[in-house]
Amino acid sequence: MPEPRSAAGVAGTAVSVVPAPVDRSAERGPFDVIGDVHGCSEELEELLARLGYELDRDPAGRAVGARHPAGRRVVFVGDLIDRGPHPAAVLRLAMGMAAAGDALAVAGNHEHKLVRALNGSGGSGGPGEPGGPAKVGQHLARTLEQLATEPVEFQEAVLAFCAGLGSHLVLDGGWLVVAHAGLKESYHGLDSARVRSFALFGDTTGERDEYGFPVRRPWANDYRGRAMVLYGHTPGTQHRWVNNTLCLDTGCCFGGALTAVRYPERDQLRVPARRVYHPPTRPLHDMPAA
Repeated sequence: MPEPRSAAGVAGTAVSVVPAPVDRSAERGPFDVIGDVHGCSEELEELLARLGYELDRDPAGRAVGARHPAGRRVVFVGDLIDRGPHPAAVLRLAMGMAAAGDALAVAGNHEHKLVRALNGSGGSGGPGEPGGPAKVGQHLARTLEQLATEPVEFQEAVLAFCAGLGSHLVLDGGWLVVAHAGLKESYHGLDSARVRSFALFGDTTGERDEYGFPVRRPWANDYRGRAMVLYGHTPGTQHRWVNNTLCLDTGCCFGGALTAVRYPERDQLRVPARRVYHPPTRPLHDMPAA
């Protein structure tokens, strides 16, 4: 087996991958849509088992796939990595499921930043950020450190997988849309820089709140589309349905829970976090999606 190289070494061979098509309306499901995992591999494995998936493991005992006996598939809303303890393990499982046809996924802002870091792109990938040297915060640094211990083939597969994730997915004949930070109806099925920015970061105003986070307009309050929109990105202790939209980020890495919604049933299933992996920068509230 080749010696692993640092994740920074992957940046020496920048990859350009065309993201997957966003219009997958021919994919009919049923689906199990899972919120922001953020490196919480144990909770992800437990959630998959409770959803009825049978986990596949390699000789080392690592989860490398999961299949539902009834043919259901997972859709990940993005932010598989960072903050939690095992981002590489989460990637290994999600990538294995996707390769086997048992899962779909959209890009989260954390995958977007990972691709930029591995490719040596400027900026950290936030909305409206200028170019310059790639910024690596402590959360991304932990992911890069774990990837650096993996074989080169795995590092390159991670880069190709994350770079190939689309901004959102239109599924089930247009009745279901999955986007990391949500998506207003006029953007469904489109793919442009503006659409991708909205899907990754939300409808940002350019301002920052008292905790330093981008201020986002509550797009879901005005949503009247026919498609159910499932998304993540904004952590809270208990999100509620707003105009046929639901945020699934219940802050697992912050000590909350990992949440899934069964589609089309609309049932929710949660697995509590085993502990607080990262203290939240701002309080988590019981709040509607926004």
